[in-house]
Amino acid sequence: MTHDQAHTALSYFTGRHLPPLTSAAVRFLVLVATWEAHRRTRKGLKHLDAHLLADVGISRSAARRELDRWFWQG
Repeated sequence: MTHDQAHTALSYFTGRHLPPLTSAAVRFLVLVATWEAHRRTRKGLKHLDAHLLADVGISRSAARRELDRWFWQG
């Protein structure tokens, strides 16, 4: 599930009355999908060379700081 799909799923359930367990399960799945998106993005960042990092406006040191973050950190 991509980050956009997670937000679409969450917005679908917003304003709907769900049983508490279902609501908690949906929130948990969206959270896990968000963490996975962070992990995947950081993994891709690790493989970019200096030229491509410059193209997206990130220095090597900023990329290193981003790579050092935990998956749950946004």
